[in-house]
Amino acid sequence: MPDMSASVSLAMTHLVPLAKEVDENKVTPGVLGFIVFAAMAVAVWGLMKSMSKHMGKVDFKEPTDAERTSADGVTTSAAPAAPTSATPTGKPSSTS
Repeated sequence: MPDMSASVSLAMTHLVPLAKEVDENKVTPGVLGFIVFAAMAVAVWGLMKSMSKHMGKVDFKEPTDAERTSADGVTTSAAPAAPTSATPTGKPSSTS
């Protein structure tokens, strides 16, 4: 089996001149940056597809006033309910 340090040394002697040709003042993301970006894009696409599928199952139809009245058995109004004689703690006040 050949010596690993010799093959590493030979590879480094061939790669170092390639690295010297790159402008040291210019920073690029390189292949690793592209792979990370592509993986994130695929993940976002998958999440959007899943969200679209789940949102399709949701029923946004609001019941009308007539449907609400028949379901509750009580008519509803837009006016707020009258205040009760409760203290701020929520307990009824004793005024006897």
